[in-house]
Amino acid sequence: MKAVVKKDGVLIPKKLLKGAKQVEIRQEHGRIVVLPIPAADDPIFGLGSNPGHSGCGDLSTRHDDYLYGKDV
Repeated sequence: MKAVVKKDGVLIPKKLLKGAKQVEIRQEHGRIVVLPIPAADDPIFGLGSNPGHSGCGDLSTRHDDYLYGKDV
């Protein structure tokens, strides 16, 4: 892909940014690098960081039963 550099810079198509809200732009070894910055408050980045233990060996397959009290 080629882009024209205008007086204000160059426009990067959003489809190349994969949904990023912010990016870091820096120059490394003569190249311009654009890196997406993950949102600090996005809860998806915290999933699995502090897992709990239920003591139930089949919790992953019967979680609805345990949550809603069916045949436990």
